[in-house]
Amino acid sequence: MRLLFKQRLFSWFDSYDIYDENGETYFTVKGRLSWGHRLEIYDKYDRHIGTVQEKVLSFLPRFDLYIGDRLIGQLTKEFTLFRPSFSLDCNGWQVEGDWFEWDYQVLTTDGGLVMQAQKQLFNWTDTYTMDITYEEDSLLCLMIVLAIDAVKCSNN
Repeated sequence: MRLLFKQRLFSWFDSYDIYDENGETYFTVKGRLSWGHRLEIYDKYDRHIGTVQEKVLSFLPRFDLYIGDRLIGQLTKEFTLFRPSFSLDCNGWQVEGDWFEWDYQVLTTDGGLVMQAQKQLFNWTDTYTMDITYEEDSLLCLMIVLAIDAVKCSNN
């Protein structure tokens, strides 16, 4: 399954539209006023289904991932000198990124591909293409990309 992740150009808080392969809205993400990033995810019927919440009192950026109100995992930026690195405490998955912080893969513990995300260059706003192996993983994959993008926005 392929999703296109596109940040809205004019909004007070981070907000994104996520489209499926047919150009239909698959998810909507609305940034909320909060201490740190708080991104709420809605399905195509405008039902709240997930949240990405930054933990602000931590040495390195850390994000809690919620499906509904249930905490399902956490993504943390690791301290590295050159290549960005993230630890993911969820489903036994791991995140690998490239040196430029444009492309990411999410892998299972045995090396199976869960998702590949590529940042699209030369756009007015942050835009990613997400290739997800199984549709049922699309919400969690979106939360991972949102958290990584929020870390990059905070660093800039």
